[in-house]
Amino acid sequence: MFAWLRKSRSNRAPFGGRKDRVAPGFYATQDPWGSQLDQFDRDFDLDFDDDAEGGFDAPPAKPHRKGRKRRWFVRIVAAILLLFIIAVGWLALTAPLSKSLEPIAPPQITLLASDGTPIARSGANVEAPVDVEKLPEHVVGAFLAIEDRRFYSHWGVDPRGIARAAWTGVGGGSTITQQLAKFTFLTPERSLSRKGQEMLIAFWLEAWLTKDEILERYLSNAYFGDNQYGLRAASLHYFYRQPENLRPEQAAMLAGLLQAPSRLDPTDNYKGAEARMRLVLNAMAEEGYLTPERAAALPSPRLDVRTRNTLPTGTYFADWVLPLVRQDAERSYAKQSLTTTLDARLQRVASEVVGRARLGKAQVALVAMRPTGEVVAMIGGKDYAKSPFNRATQAKRQPGSTFKLFTYLAAIEAGMDPGDRVPNTPIENGSYRPRNAGDRYTETISLEDAFAQSSNVATVRLFNELGSAAVIKTARNLGVTAELPVGDPSLALGTSSMTLLELTAAYAGVAANRFPVKPVAFVPEERGWSDWFFSDEDSLSSREHAAIERLLRSAVNKGTGRAAALTMPNYGKTGTTQNYRDALFVGYAGGLVVGVWVGNDDNTPLDRVTGGGLPARIWRDFMVRALSAEAAPVQDVPDPMGPIQPLDVPDNFTIPVDGRDLEVNLRDGSVIISGEADGIPLELIIGEDGISLDQEKLQEALQNRAAEAERPDP
Repeated sequence: MFAWLRKSRSNRAPFGGRKDRVAPGFYATQDPWGSQLDQFDRDFDLDFDDDAEGGFDAPPAKPHRKGRKRRWFVRIVAAILLLFIIAVGWLALTAPLSKSLEPIAPPQITLLASDGTPIARSGANVEAPVDVEKLPEHVVGAFLAIEDRRFYSHWGVDPRGIARAAWTGVGGGSTITQQLAKFTFLTPERSLSRKGQEMLIAFWLEAWLTKDEILERYLSNAYFGDNQYGLRAASLHYFYRQPENLRPEQAAMLAGLLQAPSRLDPTDNYKGAEARMRLVLNAMAEEGYLTPERAAALPSPRLDVRTRNTLPTGTYFADWVLPLVRQDAERSYAKQSLTTTLDARLQRVASEVVGRARLGKAQVALVAMRPTGEVVAMIGGKDYAKSPFNRATQAKRQPGSTFKLFTYLAAIEAGMDPGDRVPNTPIENGSYRPRNAGDRYTETISLEDAFAQSSNVATVRLFNELGSAAVIKTARNLGVTAELPVGDPSLALGTSSMTLLELTAAYAGVAANRFPVKPVAFVPEERGWSDWFFSDEDSLSSREHAAIERLLRSAVNKGTGRAAALTMPNYGKTGTTQNYRDALFVGYAGGLVVGVWVGNDDNTPLDRVTGGGLPARIWRDFMVRALSAEAAPVQDVPDPMGPIQPLDVPDNFTIPVDGRDLEVNLRDGSVIISGEADGIPLELIIGEDGISLDQEKLQEALQNRAAEAERPDP
């Protein structure tokens, strides 16, 4: 047996290797208990047996199960580590570290009118980031004591802190690193998956940033209530001092706000903020940042709020502009003051004109722009405070006969002249049979008269002759992007919906004879020769432009838009949709292009209001006062940092007079009684200087009456 053993063992190394790897010699049949070989056998589930071929027995069942469990444990740990590495790599790609440098809320933007008048202020109050090394120890200590006592010793997640919070109910389980991860990269959603993401990002931040960098980014972005983001903004707002100069009690109050910044806002809930401050001071004493005696002796800080960042209720113009500004603005801590194209005087005129109009329950929208597209006034409804929905930029309504501009311009581009005649008889064939207002028809009618009188049948016949493709092409060239169905003859009468802003911009293209015109809120940069060379802008020939302006002027001077007539050259077109659901007037004069819409939000019919009625009168009233205001010199330069001007809130209101065709308005400290006498509008002004009559308006009305009487019947 020993010989066989010597032979067997002489050909193998003790661990199954070749003979040349070990020294030859005699081996015992059994190693002593507890030897290294036994330990090796137990670790690897091996067992030597003299009777087994090759010197091995099959591994016992029980040790084999232990080995399998051990191997699975190693595999699971390796898989977890691999997933962790993949997650960190994914974070490096999808959550760039630079994001933690950005403010978590958009910084404050102040929009100024063209003369510097502040018209809207929006966004968070954000100041420059803080430097931890420059902050006093009691400032840093206040936040660490109440928010994360083991901040400088944990790796982003503090199990002891979580356990303490769960056991005592005091403090939160999230570390400062987790809070930075939460408000920088994640949503406020409360779920286990989001908590897991928060912890993972916290580990990642700890791996790439120093503790001071994490603390700086946290203090520079945390919300402190009252629209204040970051320690510097909060310190200046509540105590009017830089954070480097904060006293211990002030720092303690600010640190206490982080738990519930809106509820503990000291400007609204000083007692709550004071109670929380005492809790912070006690925590500072426990951590050694203050002695217990000093913590107890510190007084409650006195607030020093010099200015309240009271945001305006908003403006229709600002609601249109701010999303465009935010989209293009870089994320930074810098506040911005941006000068817009809005003219404060014209906006005020628009508000007053709309405020005095007899709208009843109907809504109104008004857009005024330069022929270049620079918007100078915008009204999106009767009262922004009651309804901020912008009917000038958001509501898509049928343009009615104002769309006829594109049909007649397409005809002029095809070679027709204003004097050319088209059939004006009723349409008896086909599925679409529009009718003229009042059922007035003739055998033929000139292009000019058909446009001025807004003949529906003549327009549809002209549309069918030209083809819908030609009319749609003309509308597209003028910048219309709304859906325009091909082959639909009702399109000629404006049945496709679009915004008032888009429609007014198309008329601006005709006024400027350069199109398409894009409505803008900021003065565009002056273009170089290359911009002009590669521009896709187009224009009409002198013949075409003169012809379409002749039609537009006829519509005002002798057509459906006579109520909008001015004493200067003016051009425009009325529009009324089916069943009086929409009434519009769009036109231009004196360097201003203005569109007016009147209608009900629920699309119910108006009380027989047409585009040549109330919208035309609003248009004319605005133009008369706007052109006069533009001619007047500017009295003074406003302060850009001053109070917001509520330009969308009319400063007058109407007192109804039952049973009489009168309006009593209060405006600028005077009582205005408006009415008509024999069709002539009169306005009686009762003010500090006595009773007077608006002579300018009366004289203008008499001149218009005389001019209208001299015109021959069409």
